[in-house]
Amino acid sequence: MNITFDQQLSKMRKEQEQLIEKTNHPVEISNGVYCRYQHPVLTAAHVPLNWRYDFDCRSNPFLMERFGINSVLNAGAIKWEGKYLLMARVEGADRKSFFAIAESENGTDRFRFWDTPVQMPETEDPDTNVYDIRLVHHEDGWIYGLFCTERKAPGVPASDQSSAIAQCGIARTRDMKSWERLPDLKTPSAQQRNVVLHPEFVQGKYVFYTRPQEAFIDAGGGIGLGFADDITRAVISEEILIDRKIYHTVYELKNGLGPAPIKTKAGWLHLAHGVRNTAAGLRYVLYLFMTDLQDIAKVIYKPAGYFMAPEGEERVGDVSNVLFSNGWIADPDGTIHIYYASSDTRMHVAKTTTEQLLDYLMNTPEDGFRSAASVQRINQLIKKNHKWKN
Repeated sequence: MNITFDQQLSKMRKEQEQLIEKTNHPVEISNGVYCRYQHPVLTAAHVPLNWRYDFDCRSNPFLMERFGINSVLNAGAIKWEGKYLLMARVEGADRKSFFAIAESENGTDRFRFWDTPVQMPETEDPDTNVYDIRLVHHEDGWIYGLFCTERKAPGVPASDQSSAIAQCGIARTRDMKSWERLPDLKTPSAQQRNVVLHPEFVQGKYVFYTRPQEAFIDAGGGIGLGFADDITRAVISEEILIDRKIYHTVYELKNGLGPAPIKTKAGWLHLAHGVRNTAAGLRYVLYLFMTDLQDIAKVIYKPAGYFMAPEGEERVGDVSNVLFSNGWIADPDGTIHIYYASSDTRMHVAKTTTEQLLDYLMNTPEDGFRSAASVQRINQLIKKNHKWKN
């Protein structure tokens, strides 16, 4: 028996267990809208050791990592059988992403991966890469997962090994374990990313939030909306833009919807990401808007600027200065867990309530789109606060 091998393996198991069992505390100071938590909820170090290492000392005498994990990010989220589930994008050292589910009793810590990754069925045109799944429990009874499926662009020269086609893959399940793959969504756009399924029928149709784009990187005009008669062969004939890109905003370069919207008494609550270019590269932030309960294409509230931006260690990673969210969970008591990735590297949680988000949406000023308008709003606040001076 190789004592050194066994001792090292025992040490690795102990350290991972300590990481998983670590209590996650809320950050004491918040902005009143949400509360961040101190530690990431999922990282590459949370991925089970038996996915990464060969435990046979004869075939792996140096206890080398045989399947390297680069990052855990961009998780879809759902409450299932009383547990908080994150269906994370796990990226290997080989750059391929796959889905894996981790569960927690309380939604803020002790997330533990299920025994094996998700075995996502393929279509006749196999995916090269799959990522960024959105989960929604639809009123038709199925749980749907909508994700980006990426394949190499056909017809390009052999010297071009980066041109790709992104489309929306669709799968469904009734137990979060066995998945049925449906045909990819068809839309008028050449490429699709960040597609989200509305949780209810509208006029008897399935509703998709899209991000129409003509090229793999260059985004279209904003967040779109489309209707399909049949989700088993989903076809959208027209995409309506409901949230456009606007010059000199946090979403001037591109934007896309995050998780499926949450229904509230005042409207549909949407979390999205916005992207702008900087001298240091792209900056991804999160923002909120609300649409009408009956006319879901009508934006009725949209506070100026970002709702959440990368802070501290969140700013550093594979793709720095990025926050991205495609999963949140609303509990019956009004608590909302927002799950977000930082810099394409790790998963975090922030907690808020429906009441807080409604206050934020309905009482935070909209963007005035001019510096003078910003100063005017500040002066109004100063004037209002004058009577409260000590």
